[in-house]
Amino acid sequence: MLRRVTSNLQYLFQTSQPVLTLTSSATGAVEATVLNLFSPGDTVICATNGRFAERWASLLGMYGMRVIELPFEWGDPVDPAALRQALRKNRDARGVYLTHCETSSGTASDVAALAAVVRESSDALVCVDSVTAAGGLELRFDEWMLDACIAGSQKGLMTPPGLSCVALSSRAIAAMEHASLPRMYFDFRRALAAIEGGDTPWTPASTLIAMLDESLQMIRGEGLEHVWARHRRLGTAFRAAAAAMGLRLVSRAPADTLTALWLPEAVSWPALNARLRDSENMIVAGGQGRFAGKIFRVAHMGYAAGEEIVRAVEGLARALSACGHAADAERAASAARRELEHHPDTLE
Repeated sequence: MLRRVTSNLQYLFQTSQPVLTLTSSATGAVEATVLNLFSPGDTVICATNGRFAERWASLLGMYGMRVIELPFEWGDPVDPAALRQALRKNRDARGVYLTHCETSSGTASDVAALAAVVRESSDALVCVDSVTAAGGLELRFDEWMLDACIAGSQKGLMTPPGLSCVALSSRAIAAMEHASLPRMYFDFRRALAAIEGGDTPWTPASTLIAMLDESLQMIRGEGLEHVWARHRRLGTAFRAAAAAMGLRLVSRAPADTLTALWLPEAVSWPALNARLRDSENMIVAGGQGRFAGKIFRVAHMGYAAGEEIVRAVEGLARALSACGHAADAERAASAARRELEHHPDTLE
């Protein structure tokens, strides 16, 4: 089963390189890339445009890296020109950390373009947090020449939390031999040796791996290009419905896997959250960090189809109206359906 999971993860990441399955959340996998690829004193550029990207910058600093933070406003994508300039100023950079989809604001960055900028002028390893992108947004590990890419089980991979997956390039594997930080549980060398025999170096979360096995077969059966297209369709439909409800997007480059929206002035987050949960049987996420109490986030990733989007926006419109922001459920549903009707839904 683990061999099949590994093969299907390679399909998911679009790579012929090894993909490891770790018993940890994705934060553990990001920490593992730091441990395995770098040494204290290494210069690492970290582009930050949200709460999770800022976490990675903090993590790198904890392990003694010389962190060059490349900051952007929350909701803005990472700018390739700014990254190019940072690389020119820091020619000793050994790594670049990028967040494919910043979960805190629903913002997608153009990882293909950013990785190309790195490859133009640097030997730095390109490390990508693709937690809310993998299984929803286009991702081509080999073609984009990435070095480490992380996914989590609980997002587009449709599995409960507890697993993370890391794709590794040959360049990353070579870098492990020079990385000086101690590691045991998160030692990629042990994991690579074990996976050759269809095993893991430590006790696996076997029930979660069995679930991941099923979900990856679903993705493969649907076809990755269809999966990406379905998410584009769902994201477009939800954003159209949000506009029809008079809601404003947080992101200037919205992802197709989740949408972050500013709370209307008349609506408090606790009231909306309670109304959605208790009256509409819906759970959405609030804001984090500086966005706490100011935004809410709606996921449309994984096993989701068009009619679920329609039902969700109808429920959201009713809840908003009950909380003091006039929103027409029928108008919102019609806006979503207009975007959905021209594209067949592969899950229906």
